[in-house]
Amino acid sequence: MDLSRGVKIVAKYAAVIRRACPLPGNIRAGIRQSSSLPIKKFAIYLETVMKTIFALALFLVQGAALAQTNAAPQPSLKYTFAELRYVDYDDNGGDGIRLNGSFDLGNNWIILGGYTDASFNNNVDVGLLEIGAGYVWGDLLDGFDVIGALQFVNADADTPGGSSDDSGFKLSGGIRGFLAPRFEVRGSVNYVNLDDSDTYLEIAGDYYFTQQIAAGVSLEFGGDSDLFSVGARWFF
Repeated sequence: MDLSRGVKIVAKYAAVIRRACPLPGNIRAGIRQSSSLPIKKFAIYLETVMKTIFALALFLVQGAALAQTNAAPQPSLKYTFAELRYVDYDDNGGDGIRLNGSFDLGNNWIILGGYTDASFNNNVDVGLLEIGAGYVWGDLLDGFDVIGALQFVNADADTPGGSSDDSGFKLSGGIRGFLAPRFEVRGSVNYVNLDDSDTYLEIAGDYYFTQQIAAGVSLEFGGDSDLFSVGARWFF
């Protein structure tokens, strides 16, 4: 699979998943009329989970079909890659694009970073820059790598009332490994300290179409906002 085909797959799934699994109209109407914030947040979270399950099913079906016709060697975990993702902030009416990258320095050390460009309701645009370093404990948990990372974080926001800029740090710890021969899963706990602090969880899964290209979905939840994303990684 070449790069252009990988981009087309991400674009196709982003369009499908964005329309997938909406809550029924009568339930949505009841939520809008409800004055209970917990009910609204739970409904938003439920719809995000439904999208994630639907997306994972899409990738698994696609991957199973390809596996029958395109036998390939078992991929291995690599830490030099570029990543492109579509992101959807379900509870804030925002979406955008995220670019991530990682480079293996050797001796278990990596450098990593990313930039997210997102637009929200009421003409609010946000840019988020993350860059730092991490350490990988390979095959520490029965086939799973354990990863720790510390990153510098800068967030800038443009609103009709002006702009703001905040800097801080992000501390992450997680695991990464293969649940099936060509299906990678990962999870992490993330602490971010900017103007205030936030802690959230991330779970993600990727299917390897080849040893160089993988695509999948990610869900960030448990913090100030929930984020769903779909994207692809190109390994070098």
